[in-house]
Amino acid sequence: MTKTTMDILVCGGGYVGLSAAVALKLAAPSLDIAVIDAAPEDVWRKDQRASAVAAGARRLLSQLGVWDEIAAEAQPINDMVVTDSRSSDPIRPVFLTFGGAIEAGEPFAHMMPNVAMVGALRRKAEEIGVPIHQSTAASGLEVDEQEARIETADGRTLTARLVVAADGVRSRLRDMAGIKTQHWDYGQSGIVTTVAHERPHNGRAEEHFMPSGPFAILPLTGNRSSLVWTERTADAERLINQDDFVFEAELERRFGHHLGELRIEGGRRAFPLGLTLARDFVKPRLALAGDAAHGIHPIAGQGLNLGFRDVAALAETVVEANRLGLDIGSMAVLERYQTWRRFDTVRMGVTSDLLTRMFSNDITPLRMVRDFGLSLVDRMPAMKRYFIDQAAGIPDASGPRLLRGEAI
Repeated sequence: MTKTTMDILVCGGGYVGLSAAVALKLAAPSLDIAVIDAAPEDVWRKDQRASAVAAGARRLLSQLGVWDEIAAEAQPINDMVVTDSRSSDPIRPVFLTFGGAIEAGEPFAHMMPNVAMVGALRRKAEEIGVPIHQSTAASGLEVDEQEARIETADGRTLTARLVVAADGVRSRLRDMAGIKTQHWDYGQSGIVTTVAHERPHNGRAEEHFMPSGPFAILPLTGNRSSLVWTERTADAERLINQDDFVFEAELERRFGHHLGELRIEGGRRAFPLGLTLARDFVKPRLALAGDAAHGIHPIAGQGLNLGFRDVAALAETVVEANRLGLDIGSMAVLERYQTWRRFDTVRMGVTSDLLTRMFSNDITPLRMVRDFGLSLVDRMPAMKRYFIDQAAGIPDASGPRLLRGEAI
């Protein structure tokens, strides 16, 4: 059995784990940092999903030195429309519109293929000396006053002063640490696919609230869009298993004809949707980040951005403690991270839960109330400005510096 000792071990090779490792290494080059990921090599290349990267997260990626590499694949969201209708309705009235800029030349979000973002972060990690070990699953966790010890499935022991668990909503490290969660299953699944269309989208994002849940059309570069199509789980599984003709016919009913002829690019997958909130974000020598700490419904498009907010707060907390000569894995240090992130996470979890319950139904009185509310907000520029600023994810002077585009 081999034993390897380091300062920080990041478990999870997605965008949260990689960005955490890169942020920490860039700000504190003396720290010995490594990443382990349970997935085999190159599995990340098969991810066909795309994500909305808010302005704050874009500033973080710029500070990490990866945005210029991926900017050509980033589609600015220039504006957004919200409707509330059934798929059979001949007309879908627009109840709410948003302009996409938070200031001149800076949209509130970009759409980005996950594979481009993860690839750039992997290359940056390797460039600055952060090794990434694939097919390395954590099978055991022990913690004492000095270090955390991770046993791997292949018989190795990895020790670190701090372990960052960024291993997803079904985090094994969270479970091994005894951290409980609150979980609600919505009985929904999100179908994810990419479509090419005949006419340009002009950077417009569309959110159609339907009885089964939101149907989001999110612009990608070229005449392409990423879809997040919410259905009840049984219906989603049925649609995924249908032949292409039936699937495309059902898709066209919801998508409409405003962008011309549609063609599916790549495959289609369905992901179960729920709300998962960890009761604790930290334990001695362990910090949760990303979906390991919080998994929310995609209705507000903020799951990825919550993860990047975790990264910015954790990196600043750990780096400042290290500069002061403090123990970076102690609860005295990690409690600051937990305090910094808990309110924002709970607020976003509650918001996404309320939106999901309010808009995933066909109850006529409730539809009337929510449509009136959407129309009212549309007539209030100050309120719309507030929502755009919140979606942009740029904090005030008390927030993490990376999200403001500043170095730690």
